[in-house]
Amino acid sequence: MDDEVLRIHHFLPRSRANGPGVRAVLWVQGCSLGCPGCFNPDTHAFVGGERVPVHELFQWLVALSSSIEGITISGGEPLQQRRALLAFLRRVRRETPLSVVLFTGYSWEEVQCMPEAAVLLSCVDVLIAGHYDAAQRLARDLRGSANKIVHVHTDRYTMADMHAVPPAEVIITEAGEIVVSGIDPVRW
Repeated sequence: MDDEVLRIHHFLPRSRANGPGVRAVLWVQGCSLGCPGCFNPDTHAFVGGERVPVHELFQWLVALSSSIEGITISGGEPLQQRRALLAFLRRVRRETPLSVVLFTGYSWEEVQCMPEAAVLLSCVDVLIAGHYDAAQRLARDLRGSANKIVHVHTDRYTMADMHAVPPAEVIITEAGEIVVSGIDPVRW
């Protein structure tokens, strides 16, 4: 499984607005769900982005592990790359103390119907599930819309931890790139 490849849109080494504590954030490339009003339409095409082998992505994460609490995975739709995602998450769970927050546009019921659901959920501390619904826009507690449900799978975090995550951040990278992130990012 180490030869698996994830198509990624962006990797951010440090963020405070994408889950509890300081976290790395991985946005995958590709989503067929087409939720109207999605904040990340640039991540929808299944072409583009960068194809990164799981073992390489894991090494990026390990290099950061002393300065972060965990990783947040968003998209695109991470569960449309389940095989490679699971290979990555298994390594994270088995070989690091890092926590995992996973965003999906699939509903909780849809996730539970996936053949890999039990393995997936054993590798995730927090799953935020549900199609984005612009009519129910919420933009807080890591939920873009009120219909999204936060599922806490370990005792590592509580809902109070989700409430404490800032809704947005603006990061200027060492290369001078401006990254606007979070559940309610600043729009210019």
